[in-house]
Amino acid sequence: MKRIVFILSAVCFNVLLLAAQPKKGGSQGSDIDKKVDDLIAKMTLEEKVGQMTEVTSDVVSTTTNGAHQIDAAKIKEAILKYHVGSILNVSGQAYTREHWYEVVSAIQAEAAKDRLKIPVIYGIDAIHGVTYTAGSTLFPHEIAIAATFNRDIAYKAGEITAYETRASYIPWNYSPVLDLGKSPLWPRIYETFGEDPYLIKTMGTSIIKGYQGNDVGDKYHVAACMKHYLGYGYPVSGKDRTPAWIPDRYMREYFLPPFIEAVKAGARTIMINSGEINGVPIHGSKYMLTDVLRGELHFDGIAVSDWRDIEYLHDRHHIAATQKEAVMIAVNAGIDMSMVPYEYSFYNYLIELVREGKVSMARVNEAVHRILKVKYQLGLFERPVGNPNDYPKFGSDEFRQVSVQAATEAITLLKNNNNILPLKKNIKVLVTGPTANTMRSLDGGWSYNWQGDQADKFAADKNTILEAIQQKIGKGNVSYEPGATFDSLKNVNDAVKAAKNADVIVLCLGELSYTENVGNIDDLNLPWAQTQLAMELAKTGKPVILVLAEGRPRIVTQAESQSAATVMTYLAGNEGGDALASILFGDANPSGRLPVTYPKYPNSLNNYYRKNLENGNSDDSHSYNPLYEFGFGLSYTSFGYSNLHLSKPNLKENETLTVTVDVKNTGTVEGKESVLLYTSQMYASIAPDTKRLRAYDKINLKPGESKTVTFKITAKDLAFVNDISKTVTEAGEFKIQIGDQTQSFNFISNTVPSRTGRL
Repeated sequence: MKRIVFILSAVCFNVLLLAAQPKKGGSQGSDIDKKVDDLIAKMTLEEKVGQMTEVTSDVVSTTTNGAHQIDAAKIKEAILKYHVGSILNVSGQAYTREHWYEVVSAIQAEAAKDRLKIPVIYGIDAIHGVTYTAGSTLFPHEIAIAATFNRDIAYKAGEITAYETRASYIPWNYSPVLDLGKSPLWPRIYETFGEDPYLIKTMGTSIIKGYQGNDVGDKYHVAACMKHYLGYGYPVSGKDRTPAWIPDRYMREYFLPPFIEAVKAGARTIMINSGEINGVPIHGSKYMLTDVLRGELHFDGIAVSDWRDIEYLHDRHHIAATQKEAVMIAVNAGIDMSMVPYEYSFYNYLIELVREGKVSMARVNEAVHRILKVKYQLGLFERPVGNPNDYPKFGSDEFRQVSVQAATEAITLLKNNNNILPLKKNIKVLVTGPTANTMRSLDGGWSYNWQGDQADKFAADKNTILEAIQQKIGKGNVSYEPGATFDSLKNVNDAVKAAKNADVIVLCLGELSYTENVGNIDDLNLPWAQTQLAMELAKTGKPVILVLAEGRPRIVTQAESQSAATVMTYLAGNEGGDALASILFGDANPSGRLPVTYPKYPNSLNNYYRKNLENGNSDDSHSYNPLYEFGFGLSYTSFGYSNLHLSKPNLKENETLTVTVDVKNTGTVEGKESVLLYTSQMYASIAPDTKRLRAYDKINLKPGESKTVTFKITAKDLAFVNDISKTVTEAGEFKIQIGDQTQSFNFISNTVPSRTGRL
């Protein structure tokens, strides 16, 4: 089959071939490697292939009248007949911790009956807290965590999620999502850290360190899973799991860096992109899965397929004439574990393929070594289940307060005409709109069940936006009329009538929960019913506070034009309602910034780091005219920037440029400010991006207080991928921008000529 071609020099290619030779992982000859080798030497082919097989919980469960339990006959078949190495998912909805204990204990008890007593590794999508355990701490989704521009919050969210995942007796978390959130149409935007590679890789490494800690094998940490390698988030159609066309240079410049950093951070596992790029399904690309992932990135952990994706090499992508051939292609390409997930065909086909010599025993041993090594690293051989009494902080107020902080720092104030916000607490408020009184629009998908449509049941003790406002200023000061569902008007006349008796309208628009392909849409515009509700309410003359609770930036231009203030909540999690109410009424100062470019029109979707077309024959006003730019966000106070200083006018290779800037709170309210450093290269061999985020920090300032913020820039930070797919830093002039401050410097290279813009 054809493969994605990355242009490399002959020398580089030879180096990659050497690097891509089978490895046993991290430290050759380590104690764990020796244990794994000894165990593999005792294993039959069937036992090895079983370790590479992952099935969903439904395969080993029975649910009767809503009551779920592990089925004794089914789990016996899975473990003792097929030697299954991994199980994932839930059946239907979230479990209690007590039920999780029963489930995992039953599975591991059966594993202890197998000949070699190899424990099962259980995996779950705990992507914004332990999403499938009742009573857990649910955080804002990744897109909102990114909006905080606060690495510490990402780390703490990861650490608490790991604690509560282990408290659910699960050691493997399918998170974080490191996909580039470039296309607003894509339904998984909210699972990403946004559109900027630097923001993704720094937030991603922070949450991975929170998940895995200093010892992934202790009882409070879990194995992270980077996903979805590679290029999953930029399908041409914007629809989930549809083809992408991504040039080799573009892939390396924007999509690969978050995974490079995540591997360096020690992520133990990786999940593969369900789609295809340039016609090549990634599950069948030996170049991507072996030469690049293993050879260049030196990743030595488990590469697991996504849901049924090996089957789809035959059913969807049509590169395999049979399901058996699909297994051969995927395993030879570099897949270590197949998320089958419903039956045992993978197991049977792979055994046949090894016996026929179409998949080597060496390739199987390599995969099994990686799987067993992670199981040893997680401590599963010594502690396959865990002690229920070791997790007294599960669902605690201490953990909840971190989620409150995350939601508060994420919520982004986009407009505040005449400083209408914060609102006074003694006014009459109409709360209306389809997202006002449901937890689904705060929690989003992956909340208690796959689509998040049971959030109102499981988070009944949490406050919707309406309930939080009622609690903040008293029910007597708050009226409520839905006005519209997500896509149709509902008692709009009652909402207009109620508005006449209110001082201000809090209009909550956006989306209900969805996940993956269920969230595919054909129109990025907000459904017309919601826009019509906004227009009717605006006619009352009462000020409208527009609250956007959504997983992706829907086009709201017409409705937004009628608002006095606009607030973006993203999917702020269980504490999002309370966080929003605190901001609306001045108990908290907003500090979030957009981690994506918010488009004004559905046909103008460029990211902030677009190519600069302002000069020349192209009309940039029609290619880049967002409603709000990446990094934008207002505060109830004001900040002044001054004294941007560079430590030297010229930066040379192997040197560091120190950048300092003074930031002062020039307003009357204490607040947090995200200080963003961008660089722009004036001329390069590849048309340079307008600007790129290279560093950021978040500081807290009291009124009148100043702080000096310091950044370090090296030649590596200025690098880009050139037209032959090499990462280079070219000599020439660069500009640094922080706030309204700019300074220029020159990079002087001993190896790469400067670019002056002249032939």
